[in-house]
Amino acid sequence: MNRISFLEQTLAGRTSIALPYCLPNGVHVQVMDEGVIRFEPRQSGPGTLDLVISCGVHGNETAPVELVDDLVDQLLAGRIKVRSRVLFIFGNVPALREGRRFVEDDMNRQFCRIPEASDGLEARRATMLEMQLMRFFARAVQEGRRRLHYDLHTAIHGSLIEKFAIYPLPPEGRTFDAAAIAPLAQAQIQAVLLQSARAPTFSYFSSQHCGATAFTIELGRAHPFGGNQDIDLQAVEAYLRALIEGETPRPQPDPAHLQVFRVAREIIKHSEAFRLAVDGETDNFTPLPQGMLLAEDGDRRWVVEEEHARIVFPNPDVMPGQRAGLIVVPTAL
Repeated sequence: MNRISFLEQTLAGRTSIALPYCLPNGVHVQVMDEGVIRFEPRQSGPGTLDLVISCGVHGNETAPVELVDDLVDQLLAGRIKVRSRVLFIFGNVPALREGRRFVEDDMNRQFCRIPEASDGLEARRATMLEMQLMRFFARAVQEGRRRLHYDLHTAIHGSLIEKFAIYPLPPEGRTFDAAAIAPLAQAQIQAVLLQSARAPTFSYFSSQHCGATAFTIELGRAHPFGGNQDIDLQAVEAYLRALIEGETPRPQPDPAHLQVFRVAREIIKHSEAFRLAVDGETDNFTPLPQGMLLAEDGDRRWVVEEEHARIVFPNPDVMPGQRAGLIVVPTAL
């Protein structure tokens, strides 16, 4: 008889906060909240890693969810040696159940904010996840361990660069770290995008408030559960498994095939008068000709001034006040 996976139990509403228990191999397991599960090795010290792997912050981005479910299943079955502390998070469980990007509000715009009494479903869940991260990483701070967070996503449309990472703006006094970027090449990440401004995202929260090295990772295009056959995540799974097993990646300092971009400008939709010259189906990293009128919103105009500019995350249908796209340019660290 097949065992019901942690994801299946979560989607069926059968998981809840539980006392820790021990697997036959000595690994400690605890369900921290709905869709949040922690694994701890028998021993952990200053040289080990505290790792958070999150997915499903958008409920229609299922390829990373299936990947994480497989990793959790292997851990529960004892098929992966646990030498790092690991916290797995299925982010927006109600949206995952419905196969929707979100139920009320985009959850990846609900972090790094002060909770309010009027908060909706996604905002309350985001606050709970922030508390889980701070609780998990607190021991790493006390015991001197590295902190790492990968928030796994897929894009709502195609991309000329299929797998890429967004590196949040570092905390004040810190800079983008080439040594943190380089290992991503082992997961066949093809590009890294350096953010230039604060953002209400899960990875930005980890970086700013937990001192973690954090990335949002885009792994292809969003499909429903069972429709991800064309997305090859073998290298990503092998890389994450190696981190869990305590292997330290030793990549070349500057992998030639890993491109680096920086955000030159954000395109913010201010009103319903907003118009974007490209539609929401435009591929990420599509080149933009210099001098092009890219967007306008009343008296505001966005003209492409940068050389070698590209568009990322074009979405004219966002709510006023939200980002409708990014203008990015190649750069070097």
